[in-house]
Amino acid sequence: MKEQFFSYNKHISILVGILVLAGLYIASLYNYLLFHTLAEGFSIAVACGLFMLAWNSRGFMDNNYLLFLGITYLFIAGLDMIHTLAYKGMNIFPGYDANLATQFWIASRYLESLSLVIAPVFLRRQLNIGFILAAYTGIFCILTISIFGRIFPDCFIEGSGLTSFKIISEYIISMILLTSFFVMYRKRCEFDPYILKLVVVSIIMSIGAELAFTFYISAYGFSNLVGHYFKLFSFYLIYIKPLLKQVLKNRIIFCSEIWISTGNCWKKPKMWLKPPTGQKAYFWQT
Repeated sequence: MKEQFFSYNKHISILVGILVLAGLYIASLYNYLLFHTLAEGFSIAVACGLFMLAWNSRGFMDNNYLLFLGITYLFIAGLDMIHTLAYKGMNIFPGYDANLATQFWIASRYLESLSLVIAPVFLRRQLNIGFILAAYTGIFCILTISIFGRIFPDCFIEGSGLTSFKIISEYIISMILLTSFFVMYRKRCEFDPYILKLVVVSIIMSIGAELAFTFYISAYGFSNLVGHYFKLFSFYLIYIKPLLKQVLKNRIIFCSEIWISTGNCWKKPKMWLKPPTGQKAYFWQT
């Protein structure tokens, strides 16, 4: 029963994924701006969903890794939202060109990659939620003001394409993401093997997205399209399946602790204990 509850229907997931990708590609042929808005909208929705689910389930989680990511992705979603609204053709921010959207993209990716490096620290440490919220609010405001105030370095110049700062930044972000992979690998014993595998693949997809965004000349170019596909894969892998699995497990354990009893003695579960084999197991104490 437990296996059925936590198992995922891979065939349906693959089918839905293919349909979504096909639909987005058709949208890109009809109107690239429509494709970009849908693709970014999906990523923003997932990031906001991560925050809401992590925040509302913070009392059930046995570590602060996902809670930290949930908080940080709320601010990443904010930067991505402005990036989407500022994209070439939206005409929402008069006086700015395609450079504005590219600047917000780079700012968001820096914030995301650095957060992924920091997140494993909170696997076994307490999280000061107020401090994290204040710090990321400050970072968000500084980045936004510097970009709209034309202080942030240019990333895209109409007619000539990407600037050196933008290209170098994409490689730096890729290196930061690679660093996050090595940090997670060192702490691999702290992760569920299934979640670790998805997170690693997600990081690889993110690196692929950054590399794809080093080649485009036009905001509507093919490499731009490929980069957004990689980003979609990355968000789906790490912020849908791992989070839902973690939260559902913890909620079941919490409910079991309340409702399961024998005689006058409650059974209380010890969560996430690992036997010598390295597999997670649940043990019950009376």
